[in-house]
Amino acid sequence: MYGWEPYLSERDKQHDLQWGKKELSGFGSKPALVLVDMYYSVVGLKREPIFESMKMWPGSTGLEGWAAVDKTAELLAVARETGVPVVHIKGLNNGMKPWVHRKRGPSSLTPEMRLKGEQICDEVAPIAGEVVIEKTAPSAFQGTPLAFHLISMGIDTVIVCGESTSGSVRASVVDAATHRFKVGVVSDCVYDRTEASHFMNLYDMHQKYSDVVDAEIAKAYFRKNASSEQQAPTRMAS
Repeated sequence: MYGWEPYLSERDKQHDLQWGKKELSGFGSKPALVLVDMYYSVVGLKREPIFESMKMWPGSTGLEGWAAVDKTAELLAVARETGVPVVHIKGLNNGMKPWVHRKRGPSSLTPEMRLKGEQICDEVAPIAGEVVIEKTAPSAFQGTPLAFHLISMGIDTVIVCGESTSGSVRASVVDAATHRFKVGVVSDCVYDRTEASHFMNLYDMHQKYSDVVDAEIAKAYFRKNASSEQQAPTRMAS
């Protein structure tokens, strides 16, 4: 459906026929758009193929990442147009040891470049009134006020974009489902460093924790939901 078929074995395909998800679970009436880790260090400052971009930015996702950023910018515009609350999530810049359990050599980037890499891309940057939450773990929920913020607004559905599909996006999606939110993952607005991890995690999240939809479906959902709210009758005070 969303590109994961080539990564399924024949056994997996047979299992999917027998047990796989046959229809969307559906979303609620009060969505929020959550953008996870959409900063320059994961796409680079220039639009280059991934292996070129990695020469400067080792964690880059290259052109695939930029394509997702551009799609997210379109969805973000619709969210703002229809009054859907937007929350931006990024890593906390405080020098804490990262959660990644692998050895890395010293960064060749200057302090100025590292700071630039931690900035949210201009295409999807926050505007006045949009909440920015910093995190110290893969999940946008772990150790942050995100759940309290969403609950305070009466949110019942979390639509997720960002990176990486197999890392912070997946962790945030699992936690959103754990908090009993309906969850949507926008397939062309999430991105990863390797194709297999991207598509297999999309497949797995679709089966277990969320509905995977594309940006056009998400846009239509925001617009339809806004239209339904406008048409709802006004209750008179008794």
